Amino acid sequence: MENRKKVAFYTLGCKLNFSETSTIARNFNDEGFDRVDFEEIADIYVINTCSVTENADKQFKQVVKKAMKLNEKAFVAAVGCYAQLKPEELAAVDGVDLVLGATEKFKITDYIHDLSKNDMGEVHSCEIAEADFYVGSYSIGDRTRAFLKVQDGCDYKCTYCTIPLARGISRSDALENVLKNAKEISAQNIREIVLTGVNIGDYGKGEFGNKKHEHTFLDLVQALDKVEGIERLRISSIEPNLLKNETIEFVSKSRTFVPHFHIPLQSGSNDILKLMKRRYLREVYVDRVNKIREVMPHACIGVDVIVGFPGETDEHFLETYHFLNDLDISYLHVFTYSERDNTEAVDMEGVVPSNVRAKRSKMLRGLSVKKRRAFYESQLGTNRTVLFEGENKEGYIHGFTENYVKVKTPWNPELVNTLQEINLTKIDEDGSVRIEFLNKLAEV
Repeated sequence: MENRKKVAFYTLGCKLNFSETSTIARNFNDEGFDRVDFEEIADIYVINTCSVTENADKQFKQVVKKAMKLNEKAFVAAVGCYAQLKPEELAAVDGVDLVLGATEKFKITDYIHDLSKNDMGEVHSCEIAEADFYVGSYSIGDRTRAFLKVQDGCDYKCTYCTIPLARGISRSDALENVLKNAKEISAQNIREIVLTGVNIGDYGKGEFGNKKHEHTFLDLVQALDKVEGIERLRISSIEPNLLKNETIEFVSKSRTFVPHFHIPLQSGSNDILKLMKRRYLREVYVDRVNKIREVMPHACIGVDVIVGFPGETDEHFLETYHFLNDLDISYLHVFTYSERDNTEAVDMEGVVPSNVRAKRSKMLRGLSVKKRRAFYESQLGTNRTVLFEGENKEGYIHGFTENYVKVKTPWNPELVNTLQEINLTKIDEDGSVRIEFLNKLAEV
């Protein structure tokens, strides 16, 4: 009997990439390959790339080196955003054999016939205008939660962003297909589904190939809330101008959607928001936060922010810092601006020195620690539900409440992938929260 070939995957970047990697992995399984961990010796290593930051580019080369150390004869394929934007650059990296762009990555098994090493990576990359069809994806088996892709691409023209160049126009999965995928996920004993995409608030645009919105994001949320078997649904990230009051109000009364919102801000200065060509001003952001707090006082609100954008003076940065300090939010994801080819921002005046970018990033990361601590303190003494994860970390098991408080308790394998009613008791030295079980049967 012929030995089955082994394939391993490494994902850089966002939740959307994780959902697509998992789908590509299932395609390999259907073609007779066995999936193994990336730390193991494999015949093929597939790296799903990211282009959001310069660091992701560097990481790619490190991951290729890692694969070559494990098996110098292995076939290495690169897919994803970086592979679409700079295929020739990736193909030239020592060890890379195949580079596939935005439309080709889901047909990767069609390109893998001869697994012998190439002197130079073979490139199959489309013109991004051809990336106008939708491929549904979801992740399963990698975590206690699943990432469900509902939308792809973006029609926004933010001046710092390469995603429209890497993923094409905004397009959505058919509502009936999203519901089918959600049912398939829930049938696998997965307790939580995270909705993901490039711009999920734009859901419904491009559904069935139409330019207009067939459905709205609210339609999607309302339909998913009715799917039997799903215990938790989480919205990964949504633009403030697309997060409507009706959606916030529905989530506050929902059976399955949890009180957690991640809303990109990028800057607290209207001057910088205009330079970025964002589709809102900071007043809209304040309105979104206030509405969430009005109907869900206990909700967790995460914020994306970019520091060091061209033209960001000390005054602009302090405007952002004070804006965030005064805002009732729960944590920050801080990104240091990095120049990306073929964007408007790369040619803008007022370049911020790298040491100044680093200093501003450090200040906002410090603010994030303070904000998260204050949010956690506000939740002490409350009863919540925790979904426990599968890793034993130094004798503890961790999990997240519905409103995204990270908790810990002594390791107990019987708690893995279970939902438990708990009380939040105290904040530990590592920043996570200790708990007491409300159901004593859970304390095995």
